[in-house]
Amino acid sequence: MQSGDGARRGGGAFGWDVVGLMAVAVFINYVDRGNLATAAPLMKDELKLSASQIGVLIAAFSWSYTPAMFLAGWLVERINPYRTLALGVAVWSLATAATGLVGGFWSLIALRLALGLGESAAFPASSALLARHLPSGRLGGANGLIGLGLSLGPAFGTYAGGLLITKVGWREVFLVFGLISLVWLWPWLARTRHIPPEAPVTAQTRAPSYAAVLRHREAWGAALGHFAGNYLFYFLLAWMPLYLVKSEGYSMGEMAGMGGLIYVVYAASIAGSGWITDKAIAAGLGVNRVRKTAAVVCHLVGPLGLGICAFGGHGLAIAGLFLAAIGQGVNVAGVFAIGQTLAGPRAAGKWIGFQNAAGNAAGMIGPIITGLVIDATGEFKWALIVAAAVGLTGALGWGLLIRRVEPVRWAD
Repeated sequence: MQSGDGARRGGGAFGWDVVGLMAVAVFINYVDRGNLATAAPLMKDELKLSASQIGVLIAAFSWSYTPAMFLAGWLVERINPYRTLALGVAVWSLATAATGLVGGFWSLIALRLALGLGESAAFPASSALLARHLPSGRLGGANGLIGLGLSLGPAFGTYAGGLLITKVGWREVFLVFGLISLVWLWPWLARTRHIPPEAPVTAQTRAPSYAAVLRHREAWGAALGHFAGNYLFYFLLAWMPLYLVKSEGYSMGEMAGMGGLIYVVYAASIAGSGWITDKAIAAGLGVNRVRKTAAVVCHLVGPLGLGICAFGGHGLAIAGLFLAAIGQGVNVAGVFAIGQTLAGPRAAGKWIGFQNAAGNAAGMIGPIITGLVIDATGEFKWALIVAAAVGLTGALGWGLLIRRVEPVRWAD
């Protein structure tokens, strides 16, 4: 995996090892992001938090994460993607470790904001690197590998974190996970310091502005699709542990095992769909047809799974969660591959910064809406229905607002 420019750099070439390190960073990202949800059943009792307060704490992450996407997109061009990602990992790892020392609701809010600020660097930086070094027909596999980090992070965090919490306590788990996360900086800095920064931007190659990105209908279609998918994803990430324990009656240990398995299935769906879509494109089916089909299927199957949870009764709830995980995984690689293809190498950092910011607005409001609905109704049923309805709108964004998945034309 080397572009012509990358190949000329010799030992400093961009390769699969760099993609693998980005996947590990995203894995760490989602372990640290999901720790609060895993610990929520115990934190709720110890700190005397209501469901609405849990929702606010989960959403607070996105209050900084979402607007910081624009800062991350700017930093990608200003200090290069490698340093931007390293800075982000350092900030979010320290915020995770400090969460183990909190004394109450407001200190948790502050650290969730710091966590969101650091984690905002992950996808703008990684997307800029992939768009600069890979053709569109190979983006599915690379994004699928990074997507494994996105899915296996919650799997590991839910299973290992859940089991550790029952043995040593939730505070100790935050401290250990945060400090271990800092270790990633050593191989990343050692590997990427040999890759020179991108050449200075000239008048002919200057990246389009955010205003130029927003003038394209496709950017808004990708934003809607990303928002709808993230609403469903954040519902699973933030509320599945509490749903399994409080609504379905599982113990913390049973929740850890079942939740971890659901995320493993989610990971398999991501990896499989990324590989299959790249193979289909190589076979001649076309980038537009393949990417849009996967996106629409995702936003039909995922909501169907949540609908089964809402209306199928206790016996079908687990089956519904597995189906939702499979459906949600179908387009994880495509979410970023579509944006990277539309934007091209010149605009990928800013495009994904905007798209991911819009997508993560779901994280700003979704957990609060879910918490309010649960407090108002005393059950998860209507929260599941709302999440499924929002998830369905993603088919409109990917399928209709985006006319074709092909590079947009930027004015010089």
